[in-house]
Amino acid sequence: MTAIDEVKARLDIVDIVSNSVELRKAGKSYSGFCPFHHNARTPAFAVFPDTGTWRCFGECNEGGDIFSYVMKKEGWDFPTALKELAEQAGVELKPLTPKEQERYEEYDRLRDLLESAVSFFQRQLLTSPAGEKALNYLHERGLSDETIEDFGIGYAPDSWETATNHFKANGYTEADLIDAGMVSERESGGVYDRFRNRIVVPIRDQRSRMTGFGARTLDPEGLPKYLNSPQTEIFDKGKILFGLDKARKSIRTEDRVVIVEGYMGVLAPHQHGYANVVATMGTALTEDHLRLIKRFSRRIILAMDSDAAGTKATLRGLEVARQTLDREGEIRFDARGLLRQEGRLQADIRVSTLPPGMDPDDVINRDPAEWEAIIAGAKPIVVHVMETLAADRDIEDPKTKTEIAAQVMPLIEDIPSSIERDAYRQQLARLLRVDERSLVESRGSRKPSRRSYPAQRPPSFQTPQVITTSPLEAIYSREVHLLGILLRRPDLIYHIDRQLQEDSLTRVNRHDFQHTDHQVLFRLVQDSLHQGESEPLHFVLNHLSEAMMSLADDILAHTEKTDPFGKDVLEDILRALLRLRTKGINQQLDHLRYLQETAQDQGDTKAEEFQKSMAQYVTLLGRLHRAQNRYTNHSLTH
Repeated sequence: MTAIDEVKARLDIVDIVSNSVELRKAGKSYSGFCPFHHNARTPAFAVFPDTGTWRCFGECNEGGDIFSYVMKKEGWDFPTALKELAEQAGVELKPLTPKEQERYEEYDRLRDLLESAVSFFQRQLLTSPAGEKALNYLHERGLSDETIEDFGIGYAPDSWETATNHFKANGYTEADLIDAGMVSERESGGVYDRFRNRIVVPIRDQRSRMTGFGARTLDPEGLPKYLNSPQTEIFDKGKILFGLDKARKSIRTEDRVVIVEGYMGVLAPHQHGYANVVATMGTALTEDHLRLIKRFSRRIILAMDSDAAGTKATLRGLEVARQTLDREGEIRFDARGLLRQEGRLQADIRVSTLPPGMDPDDVINRDPAEWEAIIAGAKPIVVHVMETLAADRDIEDPKTKTEIAAQVMPLIEDIPSSIERDAYRQQLARLLRVDERSLVESRGSRKPSRRSYPAQRPPSFQTPQVITTSPLEAIYSREVHLLGILLRRPDLIYHIDRQLQEDSLTRVNRHDFQHTDHQVLFRLVQDSLHQGESEPLHFVLNHLSEAMMSLADDILAHTEKTDPFGKDVLEDILRALLRLRTKGINQQLDHLRYLQETAQDQGDTKAEEFQKSMAQYVTLLGRLHRAQNRYTNHSLTH
């Protein structure tokens, strides 16, 4: 649930409006005098609690949801309304300060520079003589031209200044190049190209925005073998998972993510259709990584190479001998840390081990079925640790049994679920061939470890079926459906407008959406059609606040199975739009009838105006019904 959804769930529109309008029950709705214009006779202002909306049937002739009401009442924009209502609802937001806003604008400039670098490196790969060697290397690694193009892979020339001179000629300063991580500074002054004679892979965040590059040397003697962009304002390898922008849909569909180490371990799986694979960037898996992943799935598999999953790494996970294992390139398997994060995030984290000396691309290129078997055989963290510690050890040796038990039992104690703890104790007892009671007794009088997370039942990953019945849910669902398709294919707006005009209906507009946050998103979709900066979806995502980004993620997730280029998509979206309009008009007609009867009883001349409005709505309703029948019974061409 996004922060916006939480605000809507916690605040009642009737309560909010009642602070400034005296309301009385009027059937399923509430009625009162509009606070936005003078009217002392007929209460032409309505609040509909079942849909969380309001409308004035008088001079204003406006309506909306809880956000639009306070925006109009207080003269606020949407971010201010969200901030104020979130505070009232007890929902935490992280608003941008003016300095933060300025910094984000600077980030956009750096991302533009990095996007230009992607094109520069791609041209070097495909058109330069030196790039041919790099291209051959990629082909030898089993990568197709399509994958190379899809991921934007390029080649950095074997030069100290080719890239620097290119970008300076295009208006970028040395400071820009330093801030973007494209160059390194000389002690004597000046800068030089950071990436030289290397395969370069663009690193994007989950919103497909450029953050930096990963680069592999083509020189057999070159060091380091892999080189990432340095830490910058927009590149933090502890918070970025390579490939997540391309893997999001597959992760949600499969409800599972596979995490490997290094971007090369992502390319081959994606090429072979295993699109739920992402990679850490040469660093340990952090809690920031896991919190990012859990937005898409809580079923996480770590695919580790056999060396990284060995005894030393496991001991590191058990918080033993850390000081002796501080090499940057070594993946750090923190078993206890992962268990704690698993508990806090209510996730299911498992570990699989690759064959000795092999990377994911080696496995997949040899036999895709082998990769599937490795992932399917992933084991819970505790099981992985106990089996790793027991590998190549003399289990019959009592001291070995004691040593393994002493290291595994603390992990078992840290597990929140008592059922899981019992199951793992039994499994450890079978592995060590000892009586389970001896494991329990071996704890002695040691105090239980203090957990940094609450004890909870293990989560269920079966998605419950939810039957949407309320009018609010029905409206929200249709609006989400509309926006999800338009986000992916904004040009459909032109086709929708053409069909609506043929039926003498108004063009699709923000008033077709009762939820203000949906109106804001729709406006951005419209704006994306009138700019040439980037792809429409990227334009929209790059102009969203954090709260609105969560909303967009949810909308895209709810509509990911809908093909925006399907032959029936126009009919589909028109039906949804017309149902929304029909629902709104029927709701207004019901309240207009109430207002007309009330005005007649009071001898108010407004009764005739309400009657005229009803007639207009009935005429419009007829057009909508005819259009719905046509779109249902006939195919449309576009």
